[in-house]
Amino acid sequence: MEVNIISSQTVLENKQKIVDEIGNKLQRATAAVLTDYRGLNVAEATRLRKELREAGVEYRVLKNTLTKLAAEKVGLGSLNPYLAGPTAIAFSYDDPVAPARILAKFSKDSKKLVLKSGLLEGVVIDGAAIAALAALPSREILLAQVLAGFQSPVVGFVNVMQGNLSNFARVVNAIKEQKEKAAN
Repeated sequence: MEVNIISSQTVLENKQKIVDEIGNKLQRATAAVLTDYRGLNVAEATRLRKELREAGVEYRVLKNTLTKLAAEKVGLGSLNPYLAGPTAIAFSYDDPVAPARILAKFSKDSKKLVLKSGLLEGVVIDGAAIAALAALPSREILLAQVLAGFQSPVVGFVNVMQGNLSNFARVVNAIKEQKEKAAN
């Protein structure tokens, strides 16, 4: 019988790799949301993970002590007070609104998931800010609104010009009709 003995050095090296990985995720993420998932059953947790994965959001349960070390290492020590109790973190690298929107909706439906805190572009935010972020329209809707804003002056100008041309055509037509009546 062979016994594998893991040295304390190996354990420390593995933990250091995990701390570096968490720190990298915290730095790369455009948004991250910390949650307390206590009370979720397996079916609920699976459904939540599926929704997040479909939106391109990574959801991980991480050890608080390792996450605290990583946060300190990358200059996000103000995140540490929120790292108590069971904590899972949703990382988004593209859409900063997606994790907040999905998790806020899920927490309203299940009443078990608690939004603790989060990060937005490297700044620590509280639960109220996460709720405000979740209330924002999706990226596609915001882009459409911006484009509509860019288009509205052009559309207004075209309508004004079209109105002037239309009025000019009516005046020319009225003069033509008036000359025809005068000629008869």
